[in-house]
Amino acid sequence: MSGLNCPYRKKCGGCQLSNLSYERQLSFKQVKLIKLLGKYCHISEIIGMKNPYHYRNKVQAAFGERKGEIISGVYQSSTKSIVAVDSCMIEDPTADEIIVTIRKLLKSFKLRPFNSTTGKGFLRHVLVKRSFATKQIMVVLVTAVREFKSETKFVNALLSRYPEITTVVQNINPEYNGLMLGEESKILYGDGYIEDILCGFKFRISPKAFYQVNPQQTEILYNKALEFAELSGKETLLDCYCGTGTIGIIASKKVKSVVGVELNSDAVRDALVNAKINDVENIAFYEADAGDFMVDAAQNKENYDIVIMDPPRAGASKDFLRSLVTLSPQKIVYVSCNPVTLARDLSFLTRKGYKVKKIQPVDMFPHTEHVETVCLLSKLNAKQHIEINLDMDELDLTDAEKKATYQEIKDYVLEHSGLKVSSLYIAQVKQKCGIIERENYNKPKSEDAKQPQCPPDKEKAIKEALKYFGMI
Repeated sequence: MSGLNCPYRKKCGGCQLSNLSYERQLSFKQVKLIKLLGKYCHISEIIGMKNPYHYRNKVQAAFGERKGEIISGVYQSSTKSIVAVDSCMIEDPTADEIIVTIRKLLKSFKLRPFNSTTGKGFLRHVLVKRSFATKQIMVVLVTAVREFKSETKFVNALLSRYPEITTVVQNINPEYNGLMLGEESKILYGDGYIEDILCGFKFRISPKAFYQVNPQQTEILYNKALEFAELSGKETLLDCYCGTGTIGIIASKKVKSVVGVELNSDAVRDALVNAKINDVENIAFYEADAGDFMVDAAQNKENYDIVIMDPPRAGASKDFLRSLVTLSPQKIVYVSCNPVTLARDLSFLTRKGYKVKKIQPVDMFPHTEHVETVCLLSKLNAKQHIEINLDMDELDLTDAEKKATYQEIKDYVLEHSGLKVSSLYIAQVKQKCGIIERENYNKPKSEDAKQPQCPPDKEKAIKEALKYFGMI
């Protein structure tokens, strides 16, 4: 199988490995994981996809204008310029078609994309979520203002072309922050959510709630996590960073009880509904920061047999890991989307009485550098090992610059602001924040050369990433 023949590859930058055949992509990720995690235990062969195309059930498109014409697509690497894209080889084709139709409808209804420079215009971006199992489709129109001229006629025109759309939502975002959603939403058609089926359970998906974008591989990932847990039906399970409750609900039939913890309030509301529609009564959900919840649980001497954790790319916090060790569950199932931070957290846990038993990578995002990993840790018998006192501060990588790679910072900025930033911009912001850079990294090749300076919006987004990774 040859590499992805994508005409946007060099401008978009979203599919970093698209020049490689899929077999070579899998080998690349396998080798990467062996280098990072191989010292802990054998790395099972990565589970790839039979058809690694059009797997994304969530599609977002930025809207703008070029030479008087409305365009939609993705932000070009390191700029705010939009790469006009009509179809993407990893996105759901129907979602792409809907976005193109909305672009045409804007012109028909004399609506314009929002212009961040002039502060005028209507539509910022469009989000489409589709359930491959139920075929339900959600369309979210993210607008700069609440007023929507010809709202009913616009929605009817869209539905006449795509009657399979089950709900349309207007999200109002008056502040410029890339592809983020605003606080206020208005249902224009349908129920304001869609439902999907995963591992035999039904799940509600709202506009702002997190849900895995590759349902086929998600089933493999979650089933592998539960296989590692070896549930007997007698366990108490803590599901940290639980999102809409997917893993906990799927596990509920195989344990005594489940507690789910999630900070996103929209996700928690969906999780409560999901438990109800699946007739799951032995589960409770708490809206809280996972680290704070773990601290309280440890202080209250609560008991959990198994902890399943699925943290963001930055991994678990210091307080979370310290409290996890204090709780001392027999098993920890760590689901990670970032092998770098997984390696860091495993380093701490293996020094605090846990042994890594199994590691299984799953290719959730073909053609990109990202890889999901399921890791099983078991608590060692106290008589069979020596406890090593290691403070988490010793585990931190000695200086702020090493806490997150440039690629991790780029990924965070893109995910949370929709902006693509260069290594140069990151270096400039690091320098401003007092983080020491390697000598000459941030200098032009000649004394007379001028370097582009990081724009204010990108500087703000980079600083947010640096704060998130604990670097400032």
